[in-house]
Amino acid sequence: MLLSIAPDSDTPIYLQLRHQIVDALVSGELREGDQLPSVRQLAVELGINLHTVNKAYKVLEDEGYLRIYGRRGARITSGPTYNDDYLQQLADGLERLFTDARSHGIDAGQLRQIVDETINKGA
Repeated sequence: MLLSIAPDSDTPIYLQLRHQIVDALVSGELREGDQLPSVRQLAVELGINLHTVNKAYKVLEDEGYLRIYGRRGARITSGPTYNDDYLQQLADGLERLFTDARSHGIDAGQLRQIVDETINKGA
């Protein structure tokens, strides 16, 4: 798995790492039981602070995507399962995105097209 960062992005580096690892899980590039590089190793490879990698790994662990084993590294888990709380968080996040989009003049048809295109990328 090849991870990269965009230092000039508005997205914090730890979230860039989180998103790329989740994308690799969804695509099948990473599977349950796969080991990720150590925090120190990944920080050196990417030229970033090890606390940034540690934060990304901690977020992924909190979300249920991986398990951290201290100095023995981190392994991918079977992944989180959704529940009513997650569905509510998803609905709330979509509502914020849609409100923001509408404030920029994007109409319902354009929103549907964006959602459909995004869903079809993962299909």
